[in-house]
Amino acid sequence: MAEKYILVIDEGTTGTRALVVDHKSQIKGQAYVELTQHHPAGDRVEHDAEEIWTSSRAMMDQALKAAGIGVADISAIGLCNQRATTVVWDRKTGKPITNAIVWQDTRTAEFIETIRDQWASKVYAHTGWALAPVYSSLSLHWILNNIPGARQKAANGDLCFGTIDSWLLYKLTGGRTHAIAASNASVTGAYDLLSDGWYREWLDFLQIPLSIFPEVSDDSGNLGLTDPAVMGASIPITGAIADQHAALFAQGCMEPGTVKCTHGTGTFLDMNIGPKPIISSSGLNSIIAFRMGGKTNYGLEGYAAVTGAAVQWLRDGAEMIHKSSETEALAESVPDNGGVYFVPALTGLSAPYWDSFARGLLIGVTPGTRRAHIVRAVLEGIVFSVRDFLETMRQDSGVAFKSIKVDGGASKNNFLLQFQADMLDVEVVRPVNEEATGFGAAYMAGLGVGFWKSPEECFANQKIDRVFQPKMDEAVRAELYRNWQNAVKRSMGWTKR
Repeated sequence: MAEKYILVIDEGTTGTRALVVDHKSQIKGQAYVELTQHHPAGDRVEHDAEEIWTSSRAMMDQALKAAGIGVADISAIGLCNQRATTVVWDRKTGKPITNAIVWQDTRTAEFIETIRDQWASKVYAHTGWALAPVYSSLSLHWILNNIPGARQKAANGDLCFGTIDSWLLYKLTGGRTHAIAASNASVTGAYDLLSDGWYREWLDFLQIPLSIFPEVSDDSGNLGLTDPAVMGASIPITGAIADQHAALFAQGCMEPGTVKCTHGTGTFLDMNIGPKPIISSSGLNSIIAFRMGGKTNYGLEGYAAVTGAAVQWLRDGAEMIHKSSETEALAESVPDNGGVYFVPALTGLSAPYWDSFARGLLIGVTPGTRRAHIVRAVLEGIVFSVRDFLETMRQDSGVAFKSIKVDGGASKNNFLLQFQADMLDVEVVRPVNEEATGFGAAYMAGLGVGFWKSPEECFANQKIDRVFQPKMDEAVRAELYRNWQNAVKRSMGWTKR
């Protein structure tokens, strides 16, 4: 019998990747293209959903070509995606009615302040997410109120809402599937973890009809067949999972208390907490980690929205570097940060601060400050952000973990990971292949069709590249973190009127 493969679409915030994965968890072919970032105003981040689809379709073809195979060699398709990005399309035409609102967008911040007293505690207790612009439900509310004719179309049942997995499922199946993975549903700010369904009271307040919402599906299971007119064959789609949750699974974090950290556009620290949700008392997010066979694993999460994106800013905005890979050598070219700190709040601060009005801050600059100090401060700021929510995660979970598995593009940076081990005082473990999000989607799809028989079989071929051990003196660690906390305080509330 000819060998079969899993085809994955890994739809990130800054680009689209397609992977062809074999039974031994080897990438046989892949392709990547950057996505256009639209910023029509300072508080807005948008994507063209049609571009997301066309780039996904093109990357699948390129990945298959790179692997030297065709669609007949694919056992199943798996999807993973940037979370909370909001897509609304016309049910009749299949066309988006406006650009997708990306999870980094903060246009709803002022509206949130008008309802904070009434709703902040209540929605957090039900959804496990602090009231913030990242809510897909608030982006959807904005679209219905600001796109001409949208609210009437929604009332007539003529609109579909979804996150990026929903949009790709709809396009791949020729419009036959309108669904959302349980992991993605749990990060929309519209899903009630307590009742395990859409949060009706909140949606009624926002005047959003339930008819616009997708069906909630397991992350691994039958999500439909590709339309032959789209893919040239009917291929089972048996995996769809939010990107951070995919990485948590791919890193083998199956037991309560296991932790992974993804350094991508943002940095996400996720911990498996088992079969019961915990609503954080410290501003962390509660999530559905993954749902398989109707059984749910929950998690706690802290994230900083702008980390890898801060390095991108160094390259494209500040023009201090030509390539992201330059940052490691630059950071190591100076013995310390020279007293310079960078708070990467370019679109506000997330957990545990949740300040949409904070903005990026560079402080401590002196006549002796060099470009290398600023680059180092940006990398250190990513790690300081992680420590912020690591401390609260330890408190909420009661788990004193000493090891963190890392993945994501920025995890290639040795300086970043050594500083993470030093600042967090934990062992940091990097796998040989850092594309954990794509592998998580592959495993979900493969388990859905029996390509792998168990999670243990999925993880059997994982290999460790390097382990970083903490080396920093505790007094130095404490002083650096104290200075960071002072810098964060100075960045907060900057744009608040």
